[in-house]
Amino acid sequence: MRQPYGRAIASTVTYAHPRWYAKAGFAVLVQDVRGRGDSGGDFGGFAQEASDATDTLRWIRAQPWCNGKVGTYGFSYQGLSQLLYSDAEHLPDALAPAMCGLDERLHWASHGGCHWWALGLGWALQLAAQRCQRQGDRQGWQEIRLSLENGSFLRDGLTLLERFDPNGMGLQWLKADPQHSDDWRVHQPPEELWTRPMLIIGGWHDPHLNGVLDLWRRAAAAGGSPLLRIGAWTHLNWEGGLDQEQLNFFRRHLCAQEATVPEPPALMEGSRGQWQARAPQACSGQRWHLASSGLAARVPGEGQLLELGAGGEGEVVIVHDPWRAMAGRGGHLGMEGGRVDRSDLDARTDAACFNTAILDEPIEVYGRPQLELEAAADQPGFDLCVALSICHGDGQVEQLSTGFARFLGPEAQLSQRRSVALQPLLVKLEAGCSLRLSIALAAWPQIAVNPGDGSQPCSSVGADHRIITVTLKLGDAAFSIRPMVGAI
Repeated sequence: MRQPYGRAIASTVTYAHPRWYAKAGFAVLVQDVRGRGDSGGDFGGFAQEASDATDTLRWIRAQPWCNGKVGTYGFSYQGLSQLLYSDAEHLPDALAPAMCGLDERLHWASHGGCHWWALGLGWALQLAAQRCQRQGDRQGWQEIRLSLENGSFLRDGLTLLERFDPNGMGLQWLKADPQHSDDWRVHQPPEELWTRPMLIIGGWHDPHLNGVLDLWRRAAAAGGSPLLRIGAWTHLNWEGGLDQEQLNFFRRHLCAQEATVPEPPALMEGSRGQWQARAPQACSGQRWHLASSGLAARVPGEGQLLELGAGGEGEVVIVHDPWRAMAGRGGHLGMEGGRVDRSDLDARTDAACFNTAILDEPIEVYGRPQLELEAAADQPGFDLCVALSICHGDGQVEQLSTGFARFLGPEAQLSQRRSVALQPLLVKLEAGCSLRLSIALAAWPQIAVNPGDGSQPCSSVGADHRIITVTLKLGDAAFSIRPMVGAI
């Protein structure tokens, strides 16, 4: 495992301690990447890892305790660092990358043209604080830590990064335009890597899930046989994790131990915590139309999600007031991610809600939710922040998935068809509940509040933020569930 957080941690927030793997007969190496922990040099982010990973593998295979077979594991930074190599001569014999992706813009820093605001700032400041610690700057470390504890980092985070880590990867991401790919790096592992045995791990509430699905798609397209495991997990909470399965995976591919039963290539955990085989190319295929007399943001239950065959109709107007911007909660971009109750958010008049009829039998929703509808703003900039939830009989509104899309410039004021992709999901709805789609114009602090002047936001709400009125036309609006794997 090659990681930037201090090798003593060894990703024990999600994995068993390396001693557990060592007791099973493996030599385990946890390495501080260049410029982090006790390793020398300057930290250059992912750009440095291909050459360093190649050198590390070459060194490992020359050690007397190595039998020539090397496996790699780790999540997040440690997930991508095990995929990057400068040549095809020294590659792992088996890999278990988790919660990562190759595209720094789409898999690490943004969703729908919006920066991951709270998550992006929080992670970048963590790296900056560790840089201060490495340099002996105790005051700088304390300033950063205090800002994270009291929440002021949401306002002052960019200034802190400019002071304490001006060349850091996190700050560069926050400065780059998330709506255009020109200034962003997409990593390209050696082609030979894709056919190596892979155990690819993701979480339904993890921000890197689309990156995980992209890894699976690339490996499968190259002729590999990747195993895909997606749990009902957030980035840091794996609810027990997959250590035993990961150990069995390495035993098979590094020690030539045969599995007692064949493993399905894709296995996913739904709302009941039960693992079940699913093909990522498949989906449950539902499609709904939206309808309202105009009161979907005023009267609970007035907006409708109608089954295919019943045409949508109506128009809904939502007003966004930056002084009391709609909050973002849970989901895949929450500082505390996962399922949450959003009944109080949906009760606000700046969220339009559309419900299915109460279900008289269970249904499964599996795939990538997507909303398409015609919308226009009275300002040259607006966001669509969408949530999919279960409405229970006791009044709880359990949020399942979220998605965001940002529109900037003069075209934001034109009535055009807009598309919002939500986080993929697998969930079973029981009879007696209903499905709800909620549409709002902000999700603070998960994404920065749109200023409404056509510019990309780069701070918290300020005096120049505008009130934004958005008109949603429902005549041909559609909410659908699409296959998880495809164009990602």
